[in-house]
Amino acid sequence: MSFERIQEKLKILADAAKYDVSCASSGSKRSNINKGLGDATGMGICHSYTEDGRCVSLLKILLTNYCIFDCAYCVTRKSNDIKRAAFQVQEVVDLTINFYRRNYIEGLFLSSGIFKSADYTMERLVAVAKKLRLEENFNGYIHLKSIPGASDELMKEAGLYADRLSVNIEIPTKEGLKLLAPEKNREDFIKPMLKVKNEIIQYQSEKKIIKSTPTFAPAGQSTQMIIGASGESDQQIMWTSNYFYKKFNLKRVYYSGYIPISHDPRLPQIGTDVPMLRENRLYQTDWLMRFYGFEVHEILNNEHQNLDLDVDPKLGWALRNMAHFPVDVNKADKFMLARIPGLGMKSVHKILQARQFRNLNWDHLKLMGVALNRAKYFLVCDSRDFERRDLTGPQLKSIILQNTTSKYQNILSPQLNLFG
Repeated sequence: MSFERIQEKLKILADAAKYDVSCASSGSKRSNINKGLGDATGMGICHSYTEDGRCVSLLKILLTNYCIFDCAYCVTRKSNDIKRAAFQVQEVVDLTINFYRRNYIEGLFLSSGIFKSADYTMERLVAVAKKLRLEENFNGYIHLKSIPGASDELMKEAGLYADRLSVNIEIPTKEGLKLLAPEKNREDFIKPMLKVKNEIIQYQSEKKIIKSTPTFAPAGQSTQMIIGASGESDQQIMWTSNYFYKKFNLKRVYYSGYIPISHDPRLPQIGTDVPMLRENRLYQTDWLMRFYGFEVHEILNNEHQNLDLDVDPKLGWALRNMAHFPVDVNKADKFMLARIPGLGMKSVHKILQARQFRNLNWDHLKLMGVALNRAKYFLVCDSRDFERRDLTGPQLKSIILQNTTSKYQNILSPQLNLFG
């Protein structure tokens, strides 16, 4: 096939892949062996940033944008009048190796529309990873999107060659999926996720006994939800995330704000994109759930079904629960320290270690990186100077906002208030 045709395919299928945001990696331990190509040990992929600040990237494409389904929210739906293309298995392998050798990428993120059937598509995704590993001796990062409804046998094989697997559940609720994608069944998303979870557990157990046991999907599995296409509240979204984290041991849930692409009456109007700030608040809430010990019902409940866009969710919780403050940083436990606005988990650990040797004051906290512009209203320390004001939550919120500059300040608009 001519270079021009390959270039045309790449343009079409790379552009179609941009709507999938669940392509960062973490936790993969696949080292370079036998003088092969690449090394996925300890690094993030797809224009993510590693802990040392390094930016890394991957080839992010669809195998094809042909699809047998007609999901209202999807740009590759079968009824959409767009250019279609499909890569052959060997073409994807050649592109990956050639791009890697030119130092353009450090790995591959491969997804696909569903053509013919789930197994037919998944078989070709697995074939790409298998060829890269066995024929090209490629040890770089590979992320495969699992196809809903794919067989257990194919999912098991995929996990032996890919670093991470993911199935997009697409819409947060069953009702929303039925409305916008009536041809799809929620159980088809659940089946491959359950298989991957069970295989990871089994392989980890076997590896403790037999060291030569291969690693199965070392970077785990993730999923993605489209936000704003079917009208779910932030409360419904985060309850869904919480369920999948606990039920399937997911590494990450990604939140992709819906960009209206059609005049379908079931969907939001064109021009009413989901604000980036709403995505940001959902990720912050996700972080609080996974690393700070918060439960969903503490941040979002029937009285507060959507996140406040003016302040981050931890500050929002604190302003609604002023009775818990101020907290004495020299006495409080880890659980309560983590709930002080302005304190990250690194600062919490520093406080717990440092206070074994002396009581901490404002200067100590500042050196630890505590954001005192907000934390000072919620804590006391070994100092006569402290903020103790008889203020209500709304009053304190107003004061903090007046003294805070947000990177999202310029994009706030009346539209955002609809989600507040």
